[in-house]
Amino acid sequence: MSPYSTSRRTFLTGALAATAGVLIGGTPAVAAADRALGTQDWMGGIADSTPLQRLTIPGTHNSGARHGGLWTACQNTTVTEQLNSGVRFLDIRCRISGDAYAIHHGAYYQHLNFDDVLGACRDFLAQRPSETVLMRVKQEYSQESDAAFRRIFDIYLDGRGWRPLLRLDPTLPNLGAARGKVVVLADNGGLPGARYADPGIFDIQDDYMAEPGAKYPKIEAHFRKAAQQPGKLFTNYVSTAALLPPRWNSDRLNPQVHTFLDGTASGWTGLGIVPLDFPATRSGLVESLIRHNPGA
Repeated sequence: MSPYSTSRRTFLTGALAATAGVLIGGTPAVAAADRALGTQDWMGGIADSTPLQRLTIPGTHNSGARHGGLWTACQNTTVTEQLNSGVRFLDIRCRISGDAYAIHHGAYYQHLNFDDVLGACRDFLAQRPSETVLMRVKQEYSQESDAAFRRIFDIYLDGRGWRPLLRLDPTLPNLGAARGKVVVLADNGGLPGARYADPGIFDIQDDYMAEPGAKYPKIEAHFRKAAQQPGKLFTNYVSTAALLPPRWNSDRLNPQVHTFLDGTASGWTGLGIVPLDFPATRSGLVESLIRHNPGA
């Protein structure tokens, strides 16, 4: 058993970084085994043998989308800030640009490249080796072939040296095998990794054209299904692009989800990946999701 699997550790809410004596990117003030876990290392309290399918994983939808205006932006924090806040699923949209991937939301370049995203994950995991990051990699605003998309990915793997950071297995590992790595969820036919949206692995709710009043019941129903029918990696998108800008929709949906998690769903575990728009605008929401994990 790894040092991250210990019953002595519990996740505490409120003033998490201060309670743990940790600063963003800093050093624990006390030995890890003797302190409470916070948003930066919450996976450390979960047993190595736990399948990823049995976790509740806070995530961000269109994780790099901070630019382009009210109708395009889905986040107001950087990838590094998201990881420090407790997010462990990133939704990364890539457009081929020469021999590289530029991060896009639709037509809008996000002033971010794939190296930047991988570098943020590498630096975070180097400091927090108890953690893992699940990364959906999708082609965006491009009609290039799967083979062309794979050619660029291979440049990142071996030409730029990113292979050691990534887990590219076709099946999902348990948490112990995933620690310190980025688990690639391949949303492109040319990529290696676990096949995103494979119905044998995933059960996904992503009705991104449902307005918030119609979207929320779908979210709640998917939470209930995940709790009652464990086995697959449930993915429950809270985000929607219907009728209003993403921020306005998130202002309606995120509080409802938070209330449900802390109320009706209290004590439920294994709710899967929960991608959010603007999670940082709802204080305590990510922490609430983290509490829905085994042993939390």
